[in-house]
Amino acid sequence: MKTFCGRANPTTGATDWVEESEEYDYHQEIARSCYADMLHDHDRNKKYYQGIRAAVSRIKARGERVVVLDIGTGTGLLSMMAVTAGADFCYAVEVFKPMAEAAQCIVKKNNFSDKIKIINKHSSDVTVGPDGDMHEKANLLITELFDTELIGEGALPSYQHAHQNLVTAGCEAVPHRATVYAQLVESELLWSWAQLQPADVEGARLVPPPTVGRCAGAHSVCDVQLSQVSPRSFTPLSPLCAMFSVDFSKPVSSAFQSHSTSFVARSGGRAQVVLSWWDLDMDPSGTIVCSMAPSWTYQHPAGVFQWRDHWMQSVYFLPAERQVAEREELSLTVCHDDYSLWYSLQPHRSAATPPPRPCCTCQAHLVWTRPRFGELNDRRRTGSYVAALRSVLSEDSVCLSVSDGSLLPVFAHMLGAKKVLEANSKKGGVELLEIRPEQLTSQDLRGEQISILMGEPYFSTSLLPWHSLFFWYCRTALAGLLRPTATILPCSASLHVVAVEFQDLWRIRAPCGICEGFDVTPMDEMVQRSLDFRESREAEPHPLWEYPCRALTHPTAVMTFDFTQCVPQEPISSQGSLTGRCHGVALWMEYHLTDDVTVSGGLTQPISEQGDCEWSRHRKQGVYFLRSAWDSLGDGRTSVSYSFTFEPSLGDVKMDFSITGH
Repeated sequence: MKTFCGRANPTTGATDWVEESEEYDYHQEIARSCYADMLHDHDRNKKYYQGIRAAVSRIKARGERVVVLDIGTGTGLLSMMAVTAGADFCYAVEVFKPMAEAAQCIVKKNNFSDKIKIINKHSSDVTVGPDGDMHEKANLLITELFDTELIGEGALPSYQHAHQNLVTAGCEAVPHRATVYAQLVESELLWSWAQLQPADVEGARLVPPPTVGRCAGAHSVCDVQLSQVSPRSFTPLSPLCAMFSVDFSKPVSSAFQSHSTSFVARSGGRAQVVLSWWDLDMDPSGTIVCSMAPSWTYQHPAGVFQWRDHWMQSVYFLPAERQVAEREELSLTVCHDDYSLWYSLQPHRSAATPPPRPCCTCQAHLVWTRPRFGELNDRRRTGSYVAALRSVLSEDSVCLSVSDGSLLPVFAHMLGAKKVLEANSKKGGVELLEIRPEQLTSQDLRGEQISILMGEPYFSTSLLPWHSLFFWYCRTALAGLLRPTATILPCSASLHVVAVEFQDLWRIRAPCGICEGFDVTPMDEMVQRSLDFRESREAEPHPLWEYPCRALTHPTAVMTFDFTQCVPQEPISSQGSLTGRCHGVALWMEYHLTDDVTVSGGLTQPISEQGDCEWSRHRKQGVYFLRSAWDSLGDGRTSVSYSFTFEPSLGDVKMDFSITGH
């Protein structure tokens, strides 16, 4: 059955009514999932297998049957490991129906149907008894319920319920224990993601309002690939601290808890940020360890560090920065509820009560993402916009800004514009118009015409690079309010592509085939069906600064959008080819503020001779994974033909890539 769905178009700003299959949502969920990434995580799989073998052996040594409860079974991999290790029976619980069906196929394909029962329920709904989902309680609890923050997917409530209802007292658990680690650091780079910093404009200092400076910010974790954050960009103020552990073989509570650890400051500085990750001990002795530590914690990461995207590392921001003296005695506190963690810093032996979860009171943290804070705090980027504005402004300039939460209107006012308006309030010489650009009238402008239409452009609804072409549609809607000699800033934009070979990101789309000796091709087929439903014909957003890649071609501008003209009626098309042995294509937009000033949402430096790329930390780039890339990873080179079409009526860039030779 199909139904009409209203979807906001991020490029045109309109609501598009499209006919969608009732299966669209789950196909999208599967296509963009991390299932392949998890199965390609050999370190995770190996450590789980070792822990399961050891746990089964301990139970067998006690003369007991081994009955397994596998919560969040996914493909059924861990249950198949358990049966292979000697378990007598496994109850494998999976709440996501398509995944449960795939697990059923995988279990059957590997001839384990008589030993593994797939239960398509949330574990809290599973029943035990003669007529229940489980005929008996399990004495081996196996789970993979973790996210980057450890507990963000509801691990604690699930464990709590399982111990109360589904497993025996004194059961074995794999993993046996998790330990959360944290390190207090000073980092101008990371702190720029949390608080708006002062900016210098033409000798004047723009200082954020006190309400913003005093705000504790959003409590949500910032999950990143910390391996891509150079140790040169932060100063450790504390040693690495073990904050708390959870023993999964014993009853677990999901109630609020706090844990503190004392330390002596290693150096003086501004305490701003907490870097955090966790380890899993797969056995009680802690000899089988799966660690999430970033690569720079290893002396020789090659062969030891395992890249993974389903579990990364966490960055937490203190409610306020605090000056710390070298050798000062301090106490770091972590609090958690059933789903999230937050940190605070106190003097040693402080009797302060555990702090409440941070809450944004300035509204900025509810509007701006972490990368957006970093973008607004980027001095080089600010300098580009100020230089561009300075070159076009005059004393009689009437400026209108079209962007979400932008500082451009403030810059224009500080540079001496006669009047500055922002399409979406009146403050500090900038008049905010709480009205959509296409609804703006001459009366709203008090009869004046716009001499400078400006935008970064940035819109909170943008996911892919070209979604910011919404600025072009706004410019078209405002055409009747512009002076004949009006300046449009940026005056144009260009879409760029480069063929790339990813160091690791390819794993999220590569089929698995055989995983640790088990045939998981039904999952590969399920993911491919979902990709074929729509996703394989689309690019997807990724922050490429976190995912190293090697450029195999020179960057190519494939389309240019002239903002000095209205959006055309006819499509814009481009064709060409790229040559290289690549996993996919990276795409980004560059905005030409003036003839001399350009701001890139992608590459920020020329590609090195070795093909190394340096990407913007502020915007996500588009990635189009080549469907046949996994067949072209040999020594031969691949010719990739491309075609791009910008459809004005849809506000979308359609693209097609095909491998034409090896």
